[in-house]
Amino acid sequence: MHIPDGFISTGTAAATWIASAGGIGYAVRRVNRELSERQVPLMGVTAAFIFAAQMMNFTVVGGTSGHLVGGALVAILLGPWAGALVLTAVLAVQALLFQDGGLLALGANVLNMALIAVFVGWLVYSGLKRLLGERSWATMVSGFAAAWLSVVIASVAAAVELAVSGTSPLAVALPAMGLVHMLIGIGEGLITVAVLAFLQATRPDLLALRQASSHV
Repeated sequence: MHIPDGFISTGTAAATWIASAGGIGYAVRRVNRELSERQVPLMGVTAAFIFAAQMMNFTVVGGTSGHLVGGALVAILLGPWAGALVLTAVLAVQALLFQDGGLLALGANVLNMALIAVFVGWLVYSGLKRLLGERSWATMVSGFAAAWLSVVIASVAAAVELAVSGTSPLAVALPAMGLVHMLIGIGEGLITVAVLAFLQATRPDLLALRQASSHV
């Protein structure tokens, strides 16, 4: 999912940097206005978990591998605005310290994983939760669907950016990225469900805290 430096054009890099800066700037304003004191430590813990989890890759197919993106998970736990900030911090550290993605491509990676993945995950999760109600399994079904679709849509955005940059034709990039990330999304969904099940069993107040103030 991380786009390395050199894979997108200067124009695409600039456009995605501007879009990401605008989105994250607005997220900072929303978080400063809305975040409760109880959620501040949760942001730090969630960032540490996502950072560590992204370091572990799992084999998909044909020599490819994937790792947790965490967009849906942070949105469910923190809401979309705080979730976007958490993933942005993780991606920035990865780019600066581990050269994972690169600085020029950081705008595209933030746009795809910290904004698109987070908001797709949040919209799918909150929509399904309203539809399914408070049934005991609704959180798990909604979480899995949100995680899977967030990864797939983010990969489509990355494919479009590569195509616009002239790196790869859309007819090649879209199926290559989309099909692989449909499989990666299954792993993302299972990890998300495992975390939600653990929290539901041990700290249901953390889920209730987010749901009690859930709005975009």
